[in-house]
Amino acid sequence: MPIELPRGLPFSVDTWSLNSKRKRHHFLTHAHKDHTSGILTHSCYPIYSTLLTKSLVLQNYPQLEDSLFVGIEVGQSMVINDPDGEFNVTAFGANHCPGAVMFLFEGNFGNILHTGDCRLTPEFVRCLPEKHISKKGKEPRCQLDYVFLDCTFGKFTQKLPSKHSAIQQVLNCIWKHPATTVVYLTCDLLGQEDILAAVSETFGSKIFVDKVANPECFRALTLTVPEILTQDPSSRFHLFDGFPKLYERAATKLAEAQGNFQPEPLIIRPSAQWYACEEGYSKTESQRKPRFNEAVRDQYGVWHVCYSMHSSRGELEWALQLLLPKWVVSTTPSCLAMELDYVKKHCSGTKLTLDDPMWKLLDINVEASLETEVTVRVMDDPSAVQGPNQISAESQLSPVPSRRLLSFSSPSKRPAVTLFGRARLGIPDSGFPTEEKTESIEDFSLVAAHKIDQEVPFEEDVEVRCENKLENKLGSEVKFENKLDTTDQSGKSVKKEVFNVSSRYPIGSSTNFSETLRKLYRSMNVPVPRPLPSLAELMNSKKGTKRRFEF
Repeated sequence: MPIELPRGLPFSVDTWSLNSKRKRHHFLTHAHKDHTSGILTHSCYPIYSTLLTKSLVLQNYPQLEDSLFVGIEVGQSMVINDPDGEFNVTAFGANHCPGAVMFLFEGNFGNILHTGDCRLTPEFVRCLPEKHISKKGKEPRCQLDYVFLDCTFGKFTQKLPSKHSAIQQVLNCIWKHPATTVVYLTCDLLGQEDILAAVSETFGSKIFVDKVANPECFRALTLTVPEILTQDPSSRFHLFDGFPKLYERAATKLAEAQGNFQPEPLIIRPSAQWYACEEGYSKTESQRKPRFNEAVRDQYGVWHVCYSMHSSRGELEWALQLLLPKWVVSTTPSCLAMELDYVKKHCSGTKLTLDDPMWKLLDINVEASLETEVTVRVMDDPSAVQGPNQISAESQLSPVPSRRLLSFSSPSKRPAVTLFGRARLGIPDSGFPTEEKTESIEDFSLVAAHKIDQEVPFEEDVEVRCENKLENKLGSEVKFENKLDTTDQSGKSVKKEVFNVSSRYPIGSSTNFSETLRKLYRSMNVPVPRPLPSLAELMNSKKGTKRRFEF
C-alpha cells in the first residue's frame, strides 16, 4: 500500500487523500487498484502517468476526466514549475506491470527515486542515469538522497526466479500433462499477461476470458494483449479467477471432472505469495524446502509457480549497493526497509548536518549552533495512519535532534500531516512473531530516555497527555510480573519485579529513573509515572481488607 510523502515535497505519488490532495503535483506509477484507491474522491489536476496507465485507470474509473492526466513515458524527462522552485522528473521502466514506471525527482529537495511497485533486475537498474550509479564500490557522482522503495518481499530470504524462468515453468507444467483437456490459468492480475501471451504462442491457442463474469480483466487484456483473447469456451485454455476462494473453486472443478469421468483439469497459479506466505501448505509441506525451479502441486490440486512482479530481497540488496542512496524508505507495510542489510548498515544512526535536505523534506527549519549534531533513525512500522490504508513516510524519517530549536512553516501553508505516532517507536508488525525476553528494569533507563525523546511531538499546539497506562501512550503492552529470587546474598528470599517486553522497545520503571530522565518528564509538563504495586502488596492489601470486614 502506498505511503504519504513528507510535507516538504510539493508532490504526491500513488496516494489519494486529503493530505495528498493539498500537494500541487500528483504522480501515478501504475494502475493497480491499491495505488488508485481514493482517486475518485481526491484526484485533482495534474496527474502524471504513462498513456497506458491512464487508459487502464479510466477503464476502472470512467467518472474521471481525461483532462486530469499529463502524459510522461519511459525515458521522458520534464521540468515542472513550482512556487518552491522548479524540479525535474524522469520516468523509468519498473518491470512490474504494463505502463508501470519509477519516477526520479531532482530539485532543491534533493534527488529522490520513487520506485512504486517494481522488480529491480540489473537490466532495469542500469537504465537509471549513470551519475546515480556507483562504480567499483565508490559513491556515485550524484548520490541519491532518498529512495522510496518497494520492499514487498524484504523479509523473504529465498531467491526468486526471473519472470522468464517462471513463464518457462508454466509451459513445462502444461507440456507434462498432454492428456489434460482444460487448463485453468489464474492470471487475472495486471502484470501476468506475459504468461497468457507465452501460452497462446507456444500452444497455438487463444485464451478464453469470460467478459461477463470477469469484465475488468477482459477490458484490461483488450488494451495489453487483445490478439490472444477469445470468447469461445471450447478453447483449451481458460482464465481462472485467483481470488476469492481459489481452493474451493478449484476443488469444485476437480470434482466435476471426476464425476463426469473426464481428465482432471490442470489449474496453475503463477504467484510468489504462496511461496512467501506459505499459503496452501500443510504442516508437513511447510517443513520442506520449497522448490522454485518447477511447478509444485499443493494439497488442493493447484499447481504453483513462483512468478514475482516484486523484487526479491537479494535483488533489493544488489540494487541498493549499486545506487548507494543516503536514505531508504519502504513504500510497503510494514516498512520493511529495515529488514535489508544495506539499510541497517547505512541508514540508521546517521549524522545529519544543518544543511541536510532531510530538514527541507520534512519542512523543518533548524536553528542551532555549529556544534550541534543531529541523530536520525529510520523506524520500520507503518502504524502512523494518515487515512484509510495509508501511512506516512515521515514516520520512517524520524529525526531525533539534540539541543535544537525547531520551527515549522505556517499551518496554512502545509498539510496537517503528523510526524509522530507508533511508527516512530518502530513497534513490530503484529503479523510477524517478535522475540521476547525477561530483562531487569535497571538495564533500561538510558534506552527509555532515548525512546521518550523520540516520542516528543514536533507539531504545534499539541496537548501532551499522560495516561495511567504507559502502554497506551507508547502503543506497546508491558507485562509486569513478580518472581521469587532465592539466591539473595543475605540468604533471605527476595521478590524482584521484572517485566516482559519486546527486547527492542524497553520501558523503564519510575523507581529506577535517573535524575536526567525525571527532568525530561518535567520539562515536557508530564508527571513522572508512578510505579505499579507489586503482586505481594496487592495480595497483602486484599488480606487486610478481608480482616477488617470480618465479624
